Amino acid sequence: MTDPLLDFVASVCVQTAVYWGAPTPDGYGGYTFADPVEISCRWDGSTRMVKSGDGKDVLSRARILLTQDVDEGGFLMLGTLDDIDSASEDDPVSLTDAWEILRFDKTPLFQSATEFVREVYV
Repeated sequence: MTDPLLDFVASVCVQTAVYWGAPTPDGYGGYTFADPVEISCRWDGSTRMVKSGDGKDVLSRARILLTQDVDEGGFLMLGTLDDIDSASEDDPVSLTDAWEILRFDKTPLFQSATEFVREVYV
């Protein structure tokens, strides 16, 4: 049996975002991102102050509901892989509409400790 809240989150995640996991050191002083993937989301573009994962006050450009886990320090862009030019797909930092994930919250549902509501702030 699924939780009604989880069903609701899944039902409102009708938008597509492109996700790059947190970068890893490339061994030469730079960083490398994993290949971008499309994920389902609900992107609320309202601006607000939030605490980042390390406890600092930061200005968030959007609150996003997701159906899967993501990494703080990764990047999200509202849109699809087709919206990205192939020269930029390895470096989300170079894209004007890709945002760093400032905070990722994963809250267990009341009826199940194995299902979660996921919120991201960029």
